[in-house]
Amino acid sequence: MKMLRAGKKLLIRGELRAEELFGVEEGSRVKFSTGEMFLVLRPTYADLIPHLPRASQVIYPKDTGPLLIWGDVFPGATVIEGGTGAGALTIALLRAVGPAGRVISYELREDFADAARKNVAAFFGDAPNWTIKVRDLYAGFDETGVDRMFLDLAEPGRALAVAADALRPGAVLVCYVPTAVQLKDTVEAIQARSDFGEIESFETLLRHWQVKGMSVRPHFRMIAHSAFIIVSRKLVAADVSHPPEPFVVADSGESDLDEPLE
Repeated sequence: MKMLRAGKKLLIRGELRAEELFGVEEGSRVKFSTGEMFLVLRPTYADLIPHLPRASQVIYPKDTGPLLIWGDVFPGATVIEGGTGAGALTIALLRAVGPAGRVISYELREDFADAARKNVAAFFGDAPNWTIKVRDLYAGFDETGVDRMFLDLAEPGRALAVAADALRPGAVLVCYVPTAVQLKDTVEAIQARSDFGEIESFETLLRHWQVKGMSVRPHFRMIAHSAFIIVSRKLVAADVSHPPEPFVVADSGESDLDEPLE
C-alpha cells in the first residue's frame, strides 16, 4: 500500500496522476488512461493491516475483532500491550480506548518500536495517550491498576507474575500464541495461579463466500489458523495458608431415587 504523493503516477492497468485524485470525494469513480474505471476509497483497518510496513508478523483483522471484544476494551480504559511488533494491534487499541484512554506498549526491540511509531503516526495520527517503552517486560511493568492487558509473546506464562502486579482485580488478560504447545504451556501456567481464573481458549477461522448469480459457494481458499487467543480474568489471590473448610452434606441414608415420581 502506497500513499499518494504529488508528482507521482498511479500505474494500475493504465496510469493516472496523483494530483487528479486530490480533493476528489470519497466513493467517486475515476478513469485511468486506458478508460478503465476505479473507485476512490480510503482504506479500512482491514484493508490496511495486511499491507502495513513491517519486519515481523502482524495480528490480522480476523483476530483483532475477537481480541478487542473478548478483551472487553472500552473507551477510557488503560491498556498494556506486551509485544508491539509493527503496531497493528496498537492502532486498534488506540481507536478502541479513545482520547480518554491510555495505551502503554512494551517492546524489546528498538527496530520494532521504531516501525510501530512510524506506522501509528502514518495510519492513525497523533497519539498523545500512547506510550511505548523499549525494555524487557519480564522485568516488570511500571503501571498498576491496569484495566486490560494483551501479551503477544513467545512465553506469556513467564509474564504472569508481573502481569498480576499490574492488573486490577477483575481486569482482563489476553494472550496470543501461534502454536498448540504454547497454548498448552500458557493455559497450564495460568491454571497454576490462584490470582487468575475464568480461562477461555479459542481460535478464529475466516471463510469468504462467492455470490455471483447462481454460483453461491465458499471460496476455495480460506484464512484458517493464525494463532490461539487465551482470555482470563485477574482475581483477588486466594489465601492458600487458610484453605476453606470442606462442605459436607450429611447422609440421611435415603436417596432421592427412592422417592416416587409425581
